[in-house]
Amino acid sequence: MSQEEGGRVSVIIPARNEEANIERVVRSVASQAGVKEILVVDDQSEDRTPEILGKLGREFARLRVLRTETLPEGWVGKSYALAQAAREASGEWLLFTDADTEHLPGSLEALAARARRERADLLSISPGQQTATWWEKAVIPLVYATLAGLFRFEEVSDPASSAAAANGQYLLVRREIYERAGGHAAVRGTILEDVELARRIKQAGGRLVFLPGADWVRTRMYRTFGEMWRGWTKNLYLLYEGRLARMLARVAALLVLGVIPTALFCGLSVALAAGRGGAGVIAATVVSFALALLRQWQYARALSRLGFDARLAGYQPAGAALLSLLLLNSAIAHRWRGSVEWKGRAYRTRVNR
Repeated sequence: MSQEEGGRVSVIIPARNEEANIERVVRSVASQAGVKEILVVDDQSEDRTPEILGKLGREFARLRVLRTETLPEGWVGKSYALAQAAREASGEWLLFTDADTEHLPGSLEALAARARRERADLLSISPGQQTATWWEKAVIPLVYATLAGLFRFEEVSDPASSAAAANGQYLLVRREIYERAGGHAAVRGTILEDVELARRIKQAGGRLVFLPGADWVRTRMYRTFGEMWRGWTKNLYLLYEGRLARMLARVAALLVLGVIPTALFCGLSVALAAGRGGAGVIAATVVSFALALLRQWQYARALSRLGFDARLAGYQPAGAALLSLLLLNSAIAHRWRGSVEWKGRAYRTRVNR
């Protein structure tokens, strides 16, 4: 981004009870070249988020803090917060980013240049994922490897393809096309607002660019197992576009390819160690080990392509079991319970059974 183009970007961050994250994201964004203003929307936080934002506001003149006092009927909380900030923003470009992200030095300049070079109206990236606990290491990389198959970067970025997707952790959008597509008001009741907004922008004639983004932005999405469980329960069914048969096929593949070979190898190894196996058991042990090893190799390659540490492939059997349960729970929540929960709010789901 040239000096002449600098200061064109309004950065918009929704924050609901983000005391653990908000300072990191504000500081990382404030250090970027090309930022005109930073708008943080305090979405009725009940923790120390307002206090931290007050301190940061005295340090960064470009930081403005907005606060939502109510959530109108028919709106999802995040979309309402983003819509309010977009209305106040003055930049030619809007960068919507989540409070749990950290923007690496020079990232905005590099991505703005990429958007300009590829004539993008919406540029979105899938940030690098930080995984501190075993359950994060098991589930998060596997989810993103799965999503890479559902939403291929090349197809989304191809103007000739109808495929559309985006990651709400980083949406750099030209203001004009954002408003022409209806902005977040057009997706007010949509739980998966990032994908739907991308779809509307592409339908409006906008150019999408979707990229793996571990080199530019990183995030730790969930700090507790419960948060992760609720978050993916909310999203997975929608990411599969409500196609139950396709979800069940994925569950079957996860179990057959990711869980059973390892479980079978472990069970057969115990039998052999106990002296209960003959030639057939030995052969089955070797075959199950080979299948498990092949799956690990395939998964490690997929992780490397997405910017993950290939060594996380060792968590694949546990991840496959947990992701299978998450897929089933997400389908149950959307199709039968009819509601999902996020950030202390319950949202009714609209599903055609």
